[in-house]
Amino acid sequence: MDGTVNFYRGWDQYKTGFGIAAGEYWLGLESLMVLTNVKECELLVDMEDFEGQKAFARYSSFKIDHVYFNYKLHVSGFTNGGAGDSLTYHNGMKFSTFDQDLDRWNGNCAKSHLGAFWYRDCHNTNPNGVYRRGADSTLHAVGVEWATWKGRDYSLKTISMKIRPVL
Repeated sequence: MDGTVNFYRGWDQYKTGFGIAAGEYWLGLESLMVLTNVKECELLVDMEDFEGQKAFARYSSFKIDHVYFNYKLHVSGFTNGGAGDSLTYHNGMKFSTFDQDLDRWNGNCAKSHLGAFWYRDCHNTNPNGVYRRGADSTLHAVGVEWATWKGRDYSLKTISMKIRPVL
């Protein structure tokens, strides 16, 4: 949202959550797991670039597995709101941080891309990356990115992931 909170954090902080809900915030993997297992949920990802353009991606199904399964991501039912689908690539992946490397790459995606997420080999989106203020190719793919909209060298002004029960 504005770069005031550092999202390059370890597993335990992502598990419990951090930040301030009125600003930059990570709810916590444990809370996400509980919320998405009590009722079937959908996900809306809203984003804005530094030129004031807005886009979104909607998913009709969003669920996070129990910690026993390392908070594996289940997402499907994409609807395009101009951003394209950068999240389905991560479907079925375990959550990965610099101190809990659970991606499928032989390196550590969280370390290489300065974030934490459901990385695969590594990412098509990096919402927990470094807040970099727009186009910047000096360090590849470390920003707050949604590759199908702005690519891997454009760090978004804002991105938010919102869940709600399916009615």
